[in-house]
Amino acid sequence: MIKTTTLPNKIRIITDSFDHADSVSLGVWVSVGARYETKDINGISHMLEHMAFKGTTSRSSYQISKEIEDVGGFINAYTGKNMTAYYVRVLKEHQEKGLDIIADILQNSVMDKEELAKEKGVIIQEINMQNDTPDDLVFDYFNEVAYPNQPLGRAILGTVDTVKQISSEQLLEYMHSQYTTSRIIVSASGAVNHEEFVNACIQKLTSFNNHKMPKAKKATYKGGEKRVVKSHEQVNLVLGFESAPYISDDYYTTKILASILGGGMSSRLFQEIREKRGLVYSIYAFNAAETDTGIFGVYAGTGEKEVKELMPVLCDELVKLPHSITEEEIERSKARLRANILMRLENISSHAEMNAIDTILFGKIIPKEEVIAKINAVQKTDLERVAGEIISKQPTLAALGPINEVLPFEKIIDRLK
Repeated sequence: MIKTTTLPNKIRIITDSFDHADSVSLGVWVSVGARYETKDINGISHMLEHMAFKGTTSRSSYQISKEIEDVGGFINAYTGKNMTAYYVRVLKEHQEKGLDIIADILQNSVMDKEELAKEKGVIIQEINMQNDTPDDLVFDYFNEVAYPNQPLGRAILGTVDTVKQISSEQLLEYMHSQYTTSRIIVSASGAVNHEEFVNACIQKLTSFNNHKMPKAKKATYKGGEKRVVKSHEQVNLVLGFESAPYISDDYYTTKILASILGGGMSSRLFQEIREKRGLVYSIYAFNAAETDTGIFGVYAGTGEKEVKELMPVLCDELVKLPHSITEEEIERSKARLRANILMRLENISSHAEMNAIDTILFGKIIPKEEVIAKINAVQKTDLERVAGEIISKQPTLAALGPINEVLPFEKIIDRLK
């Protein structure tokens, strides 16, 4: 059973109780991420997430991890474009310990200079690892071209230069100014009692600022291309278009479209390009939504010679999409989406996360029945209309590797017409 409470200081608390559970998954989701950064501090949200675990006024970095692991628990965090999350999973008798540690790292972190110097080295290694992973790096290039000179187009990790320049003082100031009560959601799922959990939050979450903060800068999609020659064995490329944001009525329509085009081994791209022609090892379609924009795109990893044939076939499949969707494809894709949602909800950690994310994105929790109803309501005419609208927009292309045979951008545009 889901219950919600908004504290007088505007912190929102959500619990999702399950009688059969012996554990609790709980965490704090803060609606601040890479989209809230200026260019000179790009990567600070991610660095803050790392440094929060590096010691508080009462616990060392070692003590933080030891206290959780002493009771068999698990603690972690992640940073996205719109939010940062800190979470633990513990047995039900240790939930107060889990909440106490999360509250401590978010209110009492010291951002020690020696720890920061070491962690900068770790993050730079993480950046270098991503730079050595072409199927990740090509998406950074894609976002950079799709949303140029704005936070949404920049990497969550930042750059080596920005990471080196961020100071302990900047981290503390950023945490105190950006982690405000109206942006904080505490979500717990499993063997949790709502009233007891709310009382514990009232006692432990006392030191956040409550001033009102502006929203993230509105995204402006532009599109274009970026080609980077590297002496790799494979070409990695992403071709995409602006699509529906989370709040759009067309959001689920676009997700179904992506599934039809390239959402599994029975999808069009997998069958036509991998199975029939053997042109790729990996190819899939995706819809990556944001609060105010989205991307409908295709990723492919292929050989230097194979890409010459791949690009025209890929363009042809995109052009065919609005005029050839079948009811069988629609039902199969709807079944995939419904199953993904219901299977994920068998994990109590997913409940805590999805409840928090829904609240950040929509201002409320969307019941699974409502989501499934929206998926079921999508009609063939909706899919045809949205597919036509997407393909008619300015494309974005990112290509990395031995790319001499990648179709010129102008010819891609012509072919998509």
